[in-house]
Parts: sequence; structure tokens; C-alpha cells
Amino acid sequence: MAYEFKVIASPVGELKLVASDGKLVAVLWENDRPNRVRLGEMREADDNPVLMEAARQLDEYFRGTRTRFELDTEFVGTAFQKKVWNALLTIPFGETRSYRDIATQIGNSRATRAVGAANGRNPLSIVAPCHRVIGSSGDLTGFAGGLHRKAALMEIEGSARRRRGA
Repeated sequence: MAYEFKVIASPVGELKLVASDGKLVAVLWENDRPNRVRLGEMREADDNPVLMEAARQLDEYFRGTRTRFELDTEFVGTAFQKKVWNALLTIPFGETRSYRDIATQIGNSRATRAVGAANGRNPLSIVAPCHRVIGSSGDLTGFAGGLHRKAALMEIEGSARRRRGA
């Protein structure tokens, strides 16, 4: 599998967008932990249409004009991780779920910790909104981009909802 990437600036820092075979496969944080998302060698491709479209939609999201991503994506991970990541896609814009909620949704209510681990390895940050998953106490908990970025993303979504009168 050949991977191509494009780095974009955003209100939450630089993001590395990664595509393969016509699909977006990763949105990585600057200073991301090595091997948090395991991909092969990459080459820079600023003109890749998938990456250009992902950059456009992320820009709209950050400006508060997009609440849903319409991108061809592919998750690279285990079957369990893919179940968790697909569950993330069902969390509505501006809402949150607990790790327990996600575990229950995927049919394994005892897998809260495993859901947390899978959430931490989500390759499609922001697009598959792992930032919308919080602790059962309502507290912000672990996030690959850092809790300050998780809070910033939740603020972007809250501000956009308020602007639209939702």
C-alpha cells in the first residue's frame, strides 16, 4: 500500500493528512507518538485530490460551516478497532459519548478499557470524532492530540452549534 501525505495548518496545530488508494486513511497530529498509527513509508503529495478535499473539508469544519465529513475513508487496524472507530462516526456533531456508551454500542459493555485503547489509536482524528468521547464522569480524558486540543475541538463544535441556533 502506497501512502501519500499533505501537511496543513489548523487552529489546533499542524495536521498530517494521509491517503492511500484513493481514500483518506489518517489525520495525524504534529508531534504524534511514533507508531500510534502504524502506516508504511509515505511521500509528500500536496496535489493528491483526496488530500486536497480532506484539507478543504477540515477548513470548513474549523470555520464552523461543516458538521459532517463526506470523505472516502478507510480504517487501518484490527477488527475490534474498526468497530470502535465506526461507532465514533455515529456520534452527532456537538454531542459526546462515554467510553462505556461506545462499548455498549458495539455489543461489549465490559470492554470500556479496550474501547479507550482503540480510541487512542484512531487514525482518523477529527474525521472519526474521538474527541467526542469523554469519561463517564463527564471529564475530558486521554486524547492523542492532547487534552488542550480536545477541548479546542469541543469548543469549535459548541460555538458552531450556538451560531446556527442549534
